[in-house]
Amino acid sequence: MSSSLLLSLVTFVYLVAALAYGTGWLFRRSVLSRGAAWVSWLGVGLHGAGMLVRWVESYRMGFGHAPLSNFYESLVFGAWAVVLIYLCMEARYGSRELAVFPLSLAFLTMAYASFSPNVESKIQPLIPALKSNWLIAHVITCFLGYAGFAVACGLGILYLLRGPSKHPDNPGSGIRARIPSTQILDELMYQNVVFGFLLLTVGIITGSVWANSAWGSYWSWDPKETWSLITWLVYALLLHARLVRGWHGRKIAWVSIIGFGCVIFTYLGVNFLLSGLHSYAR
Repeated sequence: MSSSLLLSLVTFVYLVAALAYGTGWLFRRSVLSRGAAWVSWLGVGLHGAGMLVRWVESYRMGFGHAPLSNFYESLVFGAWAVVLIYLCMEARYGSRELAVFPLSLAFLTMAYASFSPNVESKIQPLIPALKSNWLIAHVITCFLGYAGFAVACGLGILYLLRGPSKHPDNPGSGIRARIPSTQILDELMYQNVVFGFLLLTVGIITGSVWANSAWGSYWSWDPKETWSLITWLVYALLLHARLVRGWHGRKIAWVSIIGFGCVIFTYLGVNFLLSGLHSYAR
């Protein structure tokens, strides 16, 4: 089975998992939620296998490289990272109510990568600037950081839907009551932001070293570099406000959502709307 076919199949696995998670949550069917978790792990395994197969295929074509070099491959890896980070969080805390956003995001990302005519999935040789040992370290750390921010954004949305409760021990009834407590959501948001911030920091550093070896400058204020710095500063502000000013709850939730908006623009907006050295879209 080719990597493209295997990765296209993963798209529908994530769709089934998202629907099963959502149905289990809405109708309080724990069997569906447990099944959705198993389907999600199956999807992650198939997803990883698809990327490995694509890596092998590139070697068979004579210009082997890690599948992290173009727009299609970055979408595929980003979706895999989001689901993996979510499932690790679920395995640790057992909160399956949080699954709908990351699984839906992974499905939409994979659907766009697999079926959009604007995304070229053909394996191509690396351009000279990408032929560097820093490629894998830079892309992996950046996209793991983005994935952490994506999960934090989903938690922020749930926090705003959950809203404050005057009686934390009595969440009431209805859909709102099925969302974990605001204390849990707040702590998980913070942990995912810290994880994403650390990985993005490493990604920016490795990118700077790579840029110096490829273009002779550690920092050139390319649009991608500038927006990466803006994104980093937004999350740095969030962490500073929490540690120094004691921000919690709705403020953290809103900044998490705004920060992920910056991530989306850094990744997609810069590629399609601005010109620069970093351009998966082209």
